[in-house]
Amino acid sequence: MTTKWLSQAEQASWRNYILTAHDLAAALEADLAVHDLTMGDYEVLVWLSEAEDNRMRMCDLAQSLQLSPSGLTRRLDGMVKAGWVERASCAQDRRVMYAHLTTTGRAKMEAAAPTHVDSVRRHVLDPLGAEGVAQLGEIFGRIREHLLELELTRV
Repeated sequence: MTTKWLSQAEQASWRNYILTAHDLAAALEADLAVHDLTMGDYEVLVWLSEAEDNRMRMCDLAQSLQLSPSGLTRRLDGMVKAGWVERASCAQDRRVMYAHLTTTGRAKMEAAAPTHVDSVRRHVLDPLGAEGVAQLGEIFGRIREHLLELELTRV
């Protein structure tokens, strides 16, 4: 197989993405830090808040967050200790465990949400403008479709 090396324009685009992705993640994390939340914590709270009955099977939550089961357990440990999330076993199947958003967890997410939205707007949306936001959505939509197709062919 012959490698098709990146052109100068492709290399510049790729490096801009790599450098920016780390800086963007750090900026979003820093803005949530005033709420004593990480992006990982916030993602858990959002997924649970949008789930039916504010709970998800642990295996489904891990998959949604692209974490291993042990990675999810580690992520939830502090959240359970803080009272934001509870773990509960399934009455019908003791092998199934649920993560459930508590009232305290919902309040934490709702307090942080305006900060997070302002952060996304300030660091991503505003610099792009309406046309750039549409282009970004299209670009990442195409990449996501490609990755989903690859995953389907691996199964």
